[in-house]
Amino acid sequence: MAGRRRAGWIGAVGFALVLSLTGCANGGTPADPARTEVQHLLDRRSAALLGHDEKAYAATGTRTEYTRLRALPLASWAYRVTAVRHTATGASADAELSYRVAGYDTAPVDARRTLTLGRTADGQWYVTADQPAQQAGQQLWDQGSVTAVQGAHSLVLGTGRTAAELRAYAGLADRAVPAVSRVWGMDWSRRVVVLVPRSLDGMAGLLGSPPADYRGIAAVTTGEVGGAGRAPADRVVVNPEAYAVLGGLGKQVVLTHETTHVATRAHTTAATPLWLSEGYADWIGYLGTGRTPTEAAPELTRAVRDGRTPAALPTDKDFGFTSDPTKLAQAYESGWLACRMIAARWGTARLDAFYRAVGDRRQRAGAVEAALKTVLGTTPEAFTEQWRAYVRSQLG
Repeated sequence: MAGRRRAGWIGAVGFALVLSLTGCANGGTPADPARTEVQHLLDRRSAALLGHDEKAYAATGTRTEYTRLRALPLASWAYRVTAVRHTATGASADAELSYRVAGYDTAPVDARRTLTLGRTADGQWYVTADQPAQQAGQQLWDQGSVTAVQGAHSLVLGTGRTAAELRAYAGLADRAVPAVSRVWGMDWSRRVVVLVPRSLDGMAGLLGSPPADYRGIAAVTTGEVGGAGRAPADRVVVNPEAYAVLGGLGKQVVLTHETTHVATRAHTTAATPLWLSEGYADWIGYLGTGRTPTEAAPELTRAVRDGRTPAALPTDKDFGFTSDPTKLAQAYESGWLACRMIAARWGTARLDAFYRAVGDRRQRAGAVEAALKTVLGTTPEAFTEQWRAYVRSQLG
């Protein structure tokens, strides 16, 4: 996923001189020099990290991050100090960290950090700890030393994982990228970053949420919706505990599904309902697997055969990770069958155009309705009835 100035009254005669020397804000409140000093410290620290100069990095404080980040290929790394708070033993600073992974991030990834600072006898600041800000998610290196494995189309980063384990993920991701591109097209980076933490708790820490929210969820994709191509923070985050129980096909489907989210991010906006974004990702994920509808949608199959065909497409709320597992599965299966129906009746090109047309709108209201009319030539009511009939015919 600010500190201020110390007040002081300056006489009118010396005001202009003091202003030019110290800098003032808010009607004559002098700036705390510590903020500038800490910014310079973090600038030196960033330069040492990028320059692989461990000695220079150590001169700025703790070497923990340098050691843990050694394997991460960085194109940029910079802090912007937003606040400094003095303490009895030194200070703490709030900062915005921006960084780019070389070859993968098109713009900086942002992270809020809190740094603990000490001060030497001669007044020099140094860093004693660099941690996620309150209510901010962890970064992978907060959980331990990062191991990196680079594939043909992927970069897999893990903590507490062997290189051999990470290479298996890279192989799956390398198959997922071209599979997605064959259907969606080439207008995306065609590269994916996969994070493999040590455990479910590690996954939850990266996402800034309780572990219970992701129990049973094999992987998720981060990144802000509606980035118009500016979503460099897209990361596929794996839950190693849930992922481990999947078979080979299931693991491939999951990685292809999540890679689809990375590919479609620029065209996925607040207007895109989750039944479409999740259904489309599942549709690509299952392409070519040979899975029948009843095999891929077991929970919805049971409901249909019990006479409980859904009356409407699932809402966004139905996709909540904390929802009832059966209802959550039915929501995903319903979205998948909706996209599968569009591809079968209108063609894959129309499904692609429909997805993009919905995402071209920046607000939800009217987005699906307009795309149904202009791309598929139908109405929400007619589409829903067609989908319900399709579900019954495929699963009944």
